[in-house]
Amino acid sequence: MTISTSIIREDAEQIVDDLSGPMTALKGTTMLVTGASGFLCSHFLETIAAFNESARPGCRVLAVDNFRTGLPERLSWIQGRRDMELRQCDASQPFDPGEPVDWIIHGASIASPPVYRQFPLETIDVNVNGTRHMLDLLRNGGGSGMLLLSSSEIYGDPDPANIPTAEDYRGLVSCTGPRACYDESKRLAETLAMTYHRLYGSPVKIIRPFNVYGPGQRLDDGRIIPTLISAAFHRRPIVLYSDGRATRSFCYVRDAIQGMLLVLLSSAAGEAFNVGNDEEVSIGEVARIAAGLNGPPELPIHFEVSEERDYLCDNPQRRCPNLAKLKKLGRWEPRVEVREGLARTLRSYQATEGRGDRSFAPTDRPQG
Repeated sequence: MTISTSIIREDAEQIVDDLSGPMTALKGTTMLVTGASGFLCSHFLETIAAFNESARPGCRVLAVDNFRTGLPERLSWIQGRRDMELRQCDASQPFDPGEPVDWIIHGASIASPPVYRQFPLETIDVNVNGTRHMLDLLRNGGGSGMLLLSSSEIYGDPDPANIPTAEDYRGLVSCTGPRACYDESKRLAETLAMTYHRLYGSPVKIIRPFNVYGPGQRLDDGRIIPTLISAAFHRRPIVLYSDGRATRSFCYVRDAIQGMLLVLLSSAAGEAFNVGNDEEVSIGEVARIAAGLNGPPELPIHFEVSEERDYLCDNPQRRCPNLAKLKKLGRWEPRVEVREGLARTLRSYQATEGRGDRSFAPTDRPQG
């Protein structure tokens, strides 16, 4: 059983084609990926696998996950591959790879708001201690570079004068609210990264993803796009627990992974980069698009109040990145518009129908 689909594979191959020049730096190297079964990092692995099919020598990957928040099935396609090794480890604990590592992608985290509110201490632990362990590994092993997956949540709810939001905006974030365990621990992770860079010259780069979505994301994730895709897939009414007027800049995963790899393989170090899409759209409009994806007829949309008391607490009203800094690194633009990205995402889940895909099944476990 696997959750890899032809659409995920197409996206990976497109990224490799677009980054054929920069990705040559990966030949003959070893990469460590934490949170490997999570949404973003599993796409990193798919992309490296596509790269390795034409690269000689390819890039060896050590994929690390404790599977507390991710699905083992998402990485079942790795079994039997010589270029990838999967290890069940907890990234919040010290980790010895047992061999030199050239690149680190630290993506282990708990990113779903309903889940990190349920597991706040675990969220802080992996974001802070996990980052410290990876930075120590980078420093002591003399690696070529580390990519720290931070979050656009570090900006909090920006004032209108700072939207689109550039990397030098310092944020408007609550340190005591129900989201603080995630927002503030991501901010501290960035502080650690910059401290290691200043003290030791560590070649660490920070990326701040803005609302990335696409195939392979758990439909019980609790965030808006998986919720909408789940409703479209099952032909159920769409329920919004808000008035739908808040805006986001949803970025299809292929565009995001390409931007992240561009940052990792660049000469930049000790810097943060926004990664996302600057197409700002309201939650209500995205819901209307999703309502028509698997019809006709279109799905009804209901506006209700969540039973979860903190559901909208500290929820940003607008989120849109300034992408000028990333665009200066190379020929990169977000290409996939929301309507196309949602359609590709739904088709990917439809392709797994009947294969026992647990990404459709509700779960009591936290998810990554």
